Amino acid sequence: MFRSSFFAAGLFVLLSGTSFLFVDKMVLTHKVTVEEPEPVREPEFRGFLGMTSLNEDQQEEVNPPDWAAFSLMSVGAVTMLYAAALPKRRS
Repeated sequence: MFRSSFFAAGLFVLLSGTSFLFVDKMVLTHKVTVEEPEPVREPEFRGFLGMTSLNEDQQEEVNPPDWAAFSLMSVGAVTMLYAAALPKRRS
């Protein structure tokens, strides 16, 4: 059970990272209603905190940094290798 769970989680993270290689930004279809002005954010930490923003149509826009794709792919691959290296269950 643990082997397949870790393998599935690793595969999901690996494929998510692979999809980040092919997109520059993703626009979510729901509209956000903003009643108050957004608080001023601190400067982003290496491009990570500023991943989402609102466009002119009040839709949420996800703009992943360049390093996110490779980081997710490597974490997913290592998790899948860990799942393959788990000891077999003794019966």
